[in-house]
Amino acid sequence: MQLADVFTLGNAACGMGSVFFAMFFVADQQLAHFYTAAALAPLAFIFDVLDGRIARWRHAHSALGRELDSLADVISFGVGPATLAFAAGMRGGWDLAVLIYFVCCGVSRLARFNVTAESLAAGSDSGKVAYFEGTPIPTSVLLTAVLAWCASQGQLGGELPGGAWALGPAVLHPLVLLFALSGTLMVSKTLRIPKF
Repeated sequence: MQLADVFTLGNAACGMGSVFFAMFFVADQQLAHFYTAAALAPLAFIFDVLDGRIARWRHAHSALGRELDSLADVISFGVGPATLAFAAGMRGGWDLAVLIYFVCCGVSRLARFNVTAESLAAGSDSGKVAYFEGTPIPTSVLLTAVLAWCASQGQLGGELPGGAWALGPAVLHPLVLLFALSGTLMVSKTLRIPKF
């Protein structure tokens, strides 16, 4: 195992911790648990940034490291934020459909990147991928920040901004549409973001 892989596992551990603390919040409604779940997302992001920098510094890139990084990112920036949204009160039928869509977009985006990274890198002068197709999955840290802000304003559960809409057989909290937008931007093939 490379040093960078240890940081990648730190990313995954933060993601899993976020899931557990979100579940603690659902069970006991203690805001400290909600805030801890939200705070673990930026910590996972720090681990995610460091693992890449360490791999480049030590010239220790590997297919295993890339796959490990993607699996950790799915937990920390896909499952974690979706679980936190559920804990925040997005539990209507349409909410669940959107949150599942969001996670599936994240999985698809990471899989596409892993498959296309080598061909994209081969076409660049530096031998590295010059841009991301779609937004990177760690941008979901912004969603956890929105949820933490809602918690700080006392707007969780039935008080979520935008309220709740009964649409046909299920309920939709309009705030969940931020997750739909994030997922859609992740899988966009037309949106190209320079990679620094």
